[in-house]
Amino acid sequence: MDNFKLKKNKEDKFILFFYNTIIGRLLLKLLILNIISKIIGIFLSTRLSKFLIKNFIKKNNINMNDYEDIKYKSFNDFFIRQIKEEKRPINEKNNILISPCDGRFIAYKINNDNLFKIKNSYYNIYDLIKSDISNEYINGYALIFRLCVDDYHRYCYIDDGIKTNNYYIKGTLHTVRPVAFNKYNVYKTNSREWTILKTKNFGNVIQIEVGALCVGKIVNHHQKYTFKKGEEKGYFKFGGSTIVLLFKEKTIKVNKEILNNSINNIETIVKLGEKIGNKS
Repeated sequence: MDNFKLKKNKEDKFILFFYNTIIGRLLLKLLILNIISKIIGIFLSTRLSKFLIKNFIKKNNINMNDYEDIKYKSFNDFFIRQIKEEKRPINEKNNILISPCDGRFIAYKINNDNLFKIKNSYYNIYDLIKSDISNEYINGYALIFRLCVDDYHRYCYIDDGIKTNNYYIKGTLHTVRPVAFNKYNVYKTNSREWTILKTKNFGNVIQIEVGALCVGKIVNHHQKYTFKKGEEKGYFKFGGSTIVLLFKEKTIKVNKEILNNSINNIETIVKLGEKIGNKS
């Protein structure tokens, strides 16, 4: 059995202030504006932001020995740092479903009404992608990978295949920490980008990248494109972010340990390229 780690959520005092106090929620209305996130993103891409790197590494206990040894031009340059290839080996077996990224992972069954529930919020697949193709995913799975600020923020393709164009949906930029789920339907209000991956082994998979609080940009490398398993698909600039994968019915079998954790609303820590399930 795979030796997965579990993650029970502990909220940052800074985030709790913004979401659980009256003054914080008033300030939050300004902070989640796209223009504010863009301004922050521009600053974090300048040389003036380099002073933030050292304290960020220390605060988040990041092991820099895992990453390429280069001089960073800005905080965002550091944030999208490349990990050493041997630190994220890709499980190449055709029948193995891999994680597209580092993150906290949870799996939900999509019900007959095309809904799945996160905390106190119900999500309709149509609301996520604004397309009737969502009806094809009834009784399938929604796999959610929540990246925190200390995670590796690049993500890969889960299989060989061909992708369609990217579709962008403009929205706000709430945090993807669990505290926000109690008050907002985060994944259907946040800015996001989605595409269809026509995969060799798992059918047509919808991948959605969701932006979050202070994320400067979702960067996808390709429009229509023929991809290989483990090849880099893109990256997130600063902030915690999320990847959602939608699978049709009877295409995958998620690891039982992960499913048991998900039933209890416990996230499982996974790494890019790691096995999380099998072809059905």
